[in-house]
Amino acid sequence: MAENLVESKPALVLVVEDEVEIRELISLLLLRQGHRVEQCSTASEAKDKLRYHKYDLIVLDWMLPQMSGLELLKSFGPAPSGFSSVESEPAAFSERPPVLMVTAKAEPQDIVQGLESGADDYITKPFEPSVFAARVRALLRRAKAVPKPKGSEDILQVGELKINMATYEVHCGQELLHLTPSEFKIMSEMGKALGRVMTRDYLVRVVQGDGISVTGRTIDTHVFGLRKKMGPCADCIETIRGVGYRLRSE
Repeated sequence: MAENLVESKPALVLVVEDEVEIRELISLLLLRQGHRVEQCSTASEAKDKLRYHKYDLIVLDWMLPQMSGLELLKSFGPAPSGFSSVESEPAAFSERPPVLMVTAKAEPQDIVQGLESGADDYITKPFEPSVFAARVRALLRRAKAVPKPKGSEDILQVGELKINMATYEVHCGQELLHLTPSEFKIMSEMGKALGRVMTRDYLVRVVQGDGISVTGRTIDTHVFGLRKKMGPCADCIETIRGVGYRLRSE
């Protein structure tokens, strides 16, 4: 069907999965979207391919033979802003495409670990093909069309929401939002990692300060307060159940 085809030129996607049937299914779903696909079954094969080819997206399994998908993520060097919580090896690649982790490890702590290790999104097996296709489209859209600051490098605008990093001001339309320092820290971090999931553990570290005790429940309270103040812009913040939050990229 035409709706399954990408609107722009096809993406080149690397599928790293050791189970043949799942690898073929993922590849078929990507091909149906109009993308080009390359496959491999181990992390070492993936590293070799990444040295010589530029991919638009990596679909990565966690439980791979010899080297896990998580170890491969860490070999890319520092994770994107908002996720790094572990010490990485020296970067093996100067830049890398978005990574969609597809794995049977479905516990909340597994999802948190995958995201904090550098995955840009995470989907568990078994998955609905329509959900997989939507996640792929979203990641490629963010990679190709991240909103650019309007008028200044210090300003991020998403729809009616505008975050000014220099003046510490946030507007919804023409209305100035009166945020607490902790609320602004959370908003600015989500803005810098636009479209990416921010785990509660990471946001705790963002807000934590000398003499301040912060928990995941505290973060939830801050986000609840943020949404109340944001009015019609409140839908910009999306809850990822059991994991954290993200600021929608569109």
